[in-house]
Amino acid sequence: MALVAGACKTTPVTPQTARDSAGGGGGGSRAAARDSALEQRVARLELRLVERDAQLEDLQARLDEARQEVVRTMAKLQTIASRAEAASAMAEAEIAIQSLRAAPGAEAEGGVDLAQASALLQQASAVFGKQNYGGALYLANQAKSVAGIGRNRSGIADRAPLRPGEVAFAVPVKLQASSRGNVRDGPGAGFKILFTVDQGADLLGYSYVEQWVRITADSGRGGWMFLGLLGRRERREREASDR
Repeated sequence: MALVAGACKTTPVTPQTARDSAGGGGGGSRAAARDSALEQRVARLELRLVERDAQLEDLQARLDEARQEVVRTMAKLQTIASRAEAASAMAEAEIAIQSLRAAPGAEAEGGVDLAQASALLQQASAVFGKQNYGGALYLANQAKSVAGIGRNRSGIADRAPLRPGEVAFAVPVKLQASSRGNVRDGPGAGFKILFTVDQGADLLGYSYVEQWVRITADSGRGGWMFLGLLGRRERREREASDR
């Protein structure tokens, strides 16, 4: 699922004819024109997603290479890190990884971080065996940091168990209501309306089920909103900060 920033005006991010708006409906011809425009927008966004995936893969490859270069440099410099320090850091990293693995919903919400932290710890163990204790200390600290980020940024400890089919975002997503809409107590139009939000209201999204997003408002109240009523506010905030 992609929620992509538009210009300062937030637009719906997926082509849907059914809406959960608190306002009135529009004419059939206007809805058809909107659907056609949104279909073209989705096609463009799919291309942007492919581009973004390639960028992320390239950045991860560069980060991995930078880490390996640090380890190689430490091996050459014969750093003063002791065997005991490296072993202690590796033990702490193992505890952090086990904590992330044991947390409810970890596989769904922290799976990427869990895999990366585990790989870093394995690399630390390998260089430790080569008596590169500085490199092992560095990699173990990296593993511990990634495991901590994986637990904290996804809010595993504080979040209720996921519903069937619910997918959590890796990090909370900054959203804005593109029109006045209902916030419900479940992911569907049949659930009770808890409250409404006005157009332009700032929201945070945490997860989604099909066309519904779990959000919280600035007031602290939360619930589910129809995806077609939401857009990202990232670009708006960035432009404001550049002024």
